Amino acid sequence: MNIQPIHNDADLDRAFARLEELWAAEPGTPEADEIEVLSILIEKYEDKHFSIGPSDPIEAIKFRMEQQGLTPRDLEAYIGSSGRVSEVLNRKRKLSLRMIKSLHEGLRIPYESLMSQTA
Repeated sequence: MNIQPIHNDADLDRAFARLEELWAAEPGTPEADEIEVLSILIEKYEDKHFSIGPSDPIEAIKFRMEQQGLTPRDLEAYIGSSGRVSEVLNRKRKLSLRMIKSLHEGLRIPYESLMSQTA
């Protein structure tokens, strides 16, 4: 095992190439240990250089609607009247704390997604 820190994108490409070579390693082998170490190094580098900001609350709601085949009418139980649902989905009204709690509890949308400041 010859593991090196990942300092740049070329190092990252080499780490991914090695990870691909090792992918079928049996658990408990030195190769499996190398996969674990490489994965940690890759994750650390990507978190630092390719971080993803918080998700957009409206996009999170729309994504859950798509996943579960929901319509705006289905959101009335969590947000309020059809007019209020329309305002929220069209970004004319921000989510209230009550709406956030209701969407989290009813549709299991993570609080972190619903509470970002991009709404």
